[in-house]
Amino acid sequence: MTRLPAGVSIMTTVVVGVLLTGCSASVEVGKSEPKMSSDKVASLVSEKLAATTGQPKPDISCPEDLVGKVGTTMRCKLTANDGSTLGVTVSVTSVEGKQINFDIEADATASPAS
Repeated sequence: MTRLPAGVSIMTTVVVGVLLTGCSASVEVGKSEPKMSSDKVASLVSEKLAATTGQPKPDISCPEDLVGKVGTTMRCKLTANDGSTLGVTVSVTSVEGKQINFDIEADATASPAS
């Protein structure tokens, strides 16, 4: 029997549950729209994927802070242990005061390790 590397297993599980909903976090609000730090977004996405898949938390990186405005999207990257990557889209669905609610959607296919 062939064993798949842990990263491939995570990728497969994430692809099966492509759309994850219901993520949210409170953020600080200034004079403009609320923002959630890129590190906070990455942490929440990682926690949600781990909870949904039953796998260890994957390595997630997000390029910038998430602006709390409905319709805002951001692309984050999941990197598996074997170096392969999977794109993850974070989409703001609602903002309630200091609470930013967003959905997570993983790409259907992973990019191989380079």
